[in-house]
Amino acid sequence: MTFQDKFFAAFAASGVSIADLSKRSGVSRSVIGRILDRDMSALSLENGMALMDALREAGAKLPIQKQSWLDEHPDVRNIRCGAADLNGQARGKRVPIRFARKLEEEGTRFPLSVLNLDIWGEDVEDSPLVFETGDPDGVLLPTERGYVPMPWLKTPSALLPLWMHYEDGRPFEGDPRHALRAVLDGFAARGLTPVVATEMEFYLVDDSGDGIRQPKSPRSGKRRPGAEILSLRALDAFDNFFTELYDACDLMDIPAEAAISEVGMGQFEINLEHVPDALKAADDAWLFKMLVRGLARNHGMAASFMAKPYEEYAGNGLHTHFSLIDKDGNNVFANGTFEGTPLLHNAIAGCLKAIPDCALIFAPHGNSYDRLVPESHAPTGICWAYDNRTASVRVPGGSPNARRIEHRVAGGDVNPYLFLAAVLGAALIGIEDNLTPPPPISGNAYDQDLAQIPDTWEGAIDQFETSQIARRIFPEILVKNLVMTKRQELHYFKELSLEQQLELYLDTV
Repeated sequence: MTFQDKFFAAFAASGVSIADLSKRSGVSRSVIGRILDRDMSALSLENGMALMDALREAGAKLPIQKQSWLDEHPDVRNIRCGAADLNGQARGKRVPIRFARKLEEEGTRFPLSVLNLDIWGEDVEDSPLVFETGDPDGVLLPTERGYVPMPWLKTPSALLPLWMHYEDGRPFEGDPRHALRAVLDGFAARGLTPVVATEMEFYLVDDSGDGIRQPKSPRSGKRRPGAEILSLRALDAFDNFFTELYDACDLMDIPAEAAISEVGMGQFEINLEHVPDALKAADDAWLFKMLVRGLARNHGMAASFMAKPYEEYAGNGLHTHFSLIDKDGNNVFANGTFEGTPLLHNAIAGCLKAIPDCALIFAPHGNSYDRLVPESHAPTGICWAYDNRTASVRVPGGSPNARRIEHRVAGGDVNPYLFLAAVLGAALIGIEDNLTPPPPISGNAYDQDLAQIPDTWEGAIDQFETSQIARRIFPEILVKNLVMTKRQELHYFKELSLEQQLELYLDTV
């Protein structure tokens, strides 16, 4: 039962007049009349709470409310609510805890354009969501994730993730989370469910001076001299940070797996477990970024997921592993052979076909293209292979029963919702169209004559703008909004120095 329904039912059963209710609540009779006429623009949080309190005082029997997560966490003093915009930035507000029930049941209202801001948080010029249509509101409703604690904050706080809807309840097609949900609906129609995991690479950096450098070891006070690939010593040096990080992941229901020291100086990777829910996997990645950045600041460091923080070291990737299971839980990519099933090959072909058209999703920022260079631990050629990390699409080794696809193109700076929508949507196209991939490569992909991933931001924008593949995966409004956003960012990015670019992206993306 919605908040409005509860109010109407309680008012009808109370026998209280509009005049009496106005006197008891302090809400004007005209506003009450508008609410009773289903004009919900008059129903603010303050009005709603005052009216319900007045009805209780008048002896009205109100419907029993279901228990809130907050009832089990009475220490929580602050609430944030927010959604991911096209850049993966959290847009929302802080809400007093007394309005939690209204927020849970009715959500909140923001302009639709809030999900279509540039990386600086500015309106996109000439966006049809702003002046052309009067910048109308949408309704942000809680996702199925529910409240998530925010353990990097000193005051006990919780975040309520939201997603955008039109006034009439329809999903807003410009919301990246809805874009992923629509792709998953396509799999569900075929009786298939993606099982998804992500690999989260990030740098811990000292940004207290000019530029950035590796942080001092909390143990020795010294800075790491090099990359120290898979070094336990490097992990142990930051033991307090990683202990807090894993504890926080448990609190937030983020399934963190192994942590390793990576190729870059001060670079680490944490794998998130496979889950049969791609929306949760995207939520986990989005929330993980917030968590890591917040905890790092508590430890006197910055954490950065930007694609290429250091010119001389490897960039940050965000790889995903996925398989597909049928209604009986069987992996449809596996048939007991090394090669895998025809469906595996269909999905690979779809992924390869979409890479050039969706490069903007995998490399959404100016800095992203500094990562996509040969011999830099990031793929540049469009190809696939068995157990070969130079390929853009890899089929990992191991048991044939665990056959899956690893998509290795994306940087750590991506929007997780758009990223998984692009990867899974491409795989679905491959299955729907019964596509056949080229033969798998062997050896070093950088040394072979292969079609290349777009290597400029402007080129990727152009290709995404005209792509029919992109429009099979994403709604038209999202394609247009993202293109407009990126063209605006490209324009202003050209005016920035390298230092300003670093400052922009360091702990933003």
